[in-house]
Amino acid sequence: MFGEVRLLLLPSRFPTLLFAAGSVSPNARWMNTMMNKREFLKVIGGSGLAFSVFPLLVAQQQPASEHPLVPAIRYARMCLEKVEALPGYEATFYKQEVVDNATVKHRMKIKVRHNPFSVYLYFENPYEGREVIFVEGQNNGKLLAHEGGLLSVVGTMELAPSDPTAMTENRYPITRAGIAKLVQGVIDQWESEIRYDESEVKYYKDAKLGSTTCRVIECTHPVPRKQFNFHRTRLWINDADGLPIRVQQFGFPPNAGAPAPIVEDYTFTDIKTDVRLTDADFDRNNSRYNF
Repeated sequence: MFGEVRLLLLPSRFPTLLFAAGSVSPNARWMNTMMNKREFLKVIGGSGLAFSVFPLLVAQQQPASEHPLVPAIRYARMCLEKVEALPGYEATFYKQEVVDNATVKHRMKIKVRHNPFSVYLYFENPYEGREVIFVEGQNNGKLLAHEGGLLSVVGTMELAPSDPTAMTENRYPITRAGIAKLVQGVIDQWESEIRYDESEVKYYKDAKLGSTTCRVIECTHPVPRKQFNFHRTRLWINDADGLPIRVQQFGFPPNAGAPAPIVEDYTFTDIKTDVRLTDADFDRNNSRYNF
């Protein structure tokens, strides 16, 4: 939905270096590297967008003995804290997943409140008009859902988040919806992978998601191993406010030279953090909803 993924890679003599947010240390100073004329373009398969990529230097370099995922986890935690500091937000949510060997795509409006954890979804494409509500500690732990259009005559269903009907065309239950849960999942994954070698971590800036400039943390496992669920993971962070806005998970290429297939791709755009979400935003009796 965002076009083709293109990644500018630096010549091999440029080291892979850590970037960090300015809030890490008042003494941390950014130094941008310049691209050499011998830079080359490599096309990475899968859906995504065109972006130019440059490593960044920081004053404090990663210790040689430190696992490459340690600073990545540290930075991801900083991003998670930014999200968790928000009472809630509204956004447009794009989701692409491989479910039962088929690629499934959804676009929806999402509202998330962190305390108590609450989610409202309005599907735009496909299944226009479908609405889903989940509030932690309410409705006996079940989600509320109804279809749009002619199927709305079925009425509102109450389903456990892990119910097979609720999990149709979904890799994860609604209890894992939202930016914070998504980033926490990446952190948990990297913390489990830190026990093993074969992790190549790179840091990029100037990635473009539409008109939004992002920084990207990318971890790649070159060889399939039972401890690695994915070949490559990318965490995208909005350069303007430090909020994570995209997570991509790539599977291992089916054969040498083949592109890595996208298994999961979650993107949040048009994020509104200045909203005041109330109980009414997650109430089936809201007059703006069609429950």
